[in-house]
Amino acid sequence: MVNITHKSSTLRKATAQAIVKVSSPDTITAVQERKVPKGDVFEMAKTAGLFAAKRTSDMIPDCHPLPIEFTSVKYDIQGLDIHIIVEIHTIYKTGVEVEAMHAASVVALTMYDMLKPIDKGISIENIKLVEKKGGKSDFNKAVPDSFTAAVIVCSDSISKGDKEDRAGKAIIDNLNSHQVSIADYIIIPDDHDVIQEKLKHYSDTKVNMVIFTGGTGLSPRDITPEAVEPLLDTKVPGIEEAIRAYGQQRTPYSMLSRSVAGLIGETLVLALPGSTKGAAESMQAIFPAILHVFRVMEGARHD
Repeated sequence: MVNITHKSSTLRKATAQAIVKVSSPDTITAVQERKVPKGDVFEMAKTAGLFAAKRTSDMIPDCHPLPIEFTSVKYDIQGLDIHIIVEIHTIYKTGVEVEAMHAASVVALTMYDMLKPIDKGISIENIKLVEKKGGKSDFNKAVPDSFTAAVIVCSDSISKGDKEDRAGKAIIDNLNSHQVSIADYIIIPDDHDVIQEKLKHYSDTKVNMVIFTGGTGLSPRDITPEAVEPLLDTKVPGIEEAIRAYGQQRTPYSMLSRSVAGLIGETLVLALPGSTKGAAESMQAIFPAILHVFRVMEGARHD
């Protein structure tokens, strides 16, 4: 199965359909009046669909087991066509499109099985996904061409050339994947005044986002939060909470990180962990949803 451990759980919905086409109005009447010899077609098929939704991962090899938190099976009779509409919800890391189509298919097959003794001309048609919502695609709105970010690596050892930077490059890789232009990428020592000087420079030049990596731990030289926080106009604690919650699901050590998020004017400032894994996971935790900050500010300017 595809690795989804880097994804975050969101509310995901999917609606699928299938159509059972019968050959006689008498078949429709028998279904509606519950006179089919094998029993109540609608109720039996619905029950089969509920079972199918929950067991999709047992049938489809690449489907992940996931919590099905809502399933609806509805019918709409149009002439000789019985339209089956299945809607499924979950809060999880991957969507439920296949679950919805699998359930719709099984509902249709159950109806076929129950109706074939009285109608030899039944067909199942047009099984398809009608709609899906949730997941990264819903939050991955395109950013303007002029949108820029500066990445600042805070590390005494890297600035001296004793170590190679990997965390800053992991952040840049993530930004590139979201079409964010890199305004600058620099490496500086763990120095309070230098950190503040760089932050003031980039916020004054209207860089949209300034991302620090390093100096958010608990060692004596980890002073990035102390340098950044006094310059912020507004803190955004929800971003900090999202970063730590995401990390906590992967390692208990994330509780020791002092990540910071806030605004200076309309520049978003982030201070992320200095480890490669910590920086990459922090970006995974908040992107692309964090870009909504700028749409909110854009909307506020026009109110």
